[in-house]
Amino acid sequence: MNNTISIKIITQEDVAAIFDSHADRLFEIVEDAFLKASKGEVLFPDKISQIFDTQTQNRINCMPATLLGNKVAGLKWVSVFPTNAPKGIQNVTGVMLLSEIETGFPIAVIDGTLCTQLRTAAVGCVAAKYLAPKKVETVGFIGAGEEARMHFTLLKHLFPSIRTCKVASRHSATEDRFIAEFDKIIPDVHFIACRGDNSQAVADTDIIVTAISGQAPVLKARDVRAGMLYIHVGGWEDEYGVALKADKIVCDDWNASKHRTQTICRMYKEGLLKDKDIYADLAEIIAGQKKGRESDEEFIYFNSVGLSYIDLNFAHEIYREASLLGLGRDIVLAESDRVDYRCFI
Repeated sequence: MNNTISIKIITQEDVAAIFDSHADRLFEIVEDAFLKASKGEVLFPDKISQIFDTQTQNRINCMPATLLGNKVAGLKWVSVFPTNAPKGIQNVTGVMLLSEIETGFPIAVIDGTLCTQLRTAAVGCVAAKYLAPKKVETVGFIGAGEEARMHFTLLKHLFPSIRTCKVASRHSATEDRFIAEFDKIIPDVHFIACRGDNSQAVADTDIIVTAISGQAPVLKARDVRAGMLYIHVGGWEDEYGVALKADKIVCDDWNASKHRTQTICRMYKEGLLKDKDIYADLAEIIAGQKKGRESDEEFIYFNSVGLSYIDLNFAHEIYREASLLGLGRDIVLAESDRVDYRCFI
């Protein structure tokens, strides 16, 4: 019997190489994960959050899941430290562990930092595919960090019609870095630094994205209008009035969200929103059970909480592609289950 336990270490560089020039694959993985879940092909335990500071929401999350059809289980261990942003360091870092479920052996450890950025932005883009207005020309960002940059990258891929991108941040230097990142590589887009003016960033946009590390209602209800799509990425980012103005509220998974601390979850706990006020989960729209956008006049609110089975679908695809392409580093953890007890005496 072979009791060798070998794992593949897959770095952030490997992950980037796998999706290089294959951005559409990101959206396919997201939709595939939602459909697997809708068919009952995933196990989806509750996320475990260790919150170290309730005010800043500095935390580490343990997010497990199983893809029964693919015979893999795993978890993402991801830290979210909003207090990192003022220090100029990334606020989300993580790793993913993948195991097969025939023997239970671990098979891979995968960078979860880039994967989290890709998954979060790809979910927002899949939502936009079904919920955005017919022609997307202007996007506005409140927040200008890693997640905002990844959302813009994938939104521009999905909607080549984008011609204007407005960005507001608490710090002008962050806006400047955002624009410097894209100004030369995407010359057909006019970038506008809003110098912290969130209202300017939102005005006359087709898609709004709030991607901030704080816990404050930076998006005001007075600034949203008919026809917009709002992609809510993180926690408490908008006034309650924003959701109350929505013609449709769509979630990645309402049941997984409702007891969290995001805006609509706070509203639910306070009795301002009820289950019936949630129009659909995104999976229902992808599967054709409910319609997405039905009118150019609809203001649609999309709430993303982050789902471990989507992360795991990414992990499985990354592991499969890394194995095919010869990427990653194979490490033997144990060659035998035999223990030489003499070394402990």
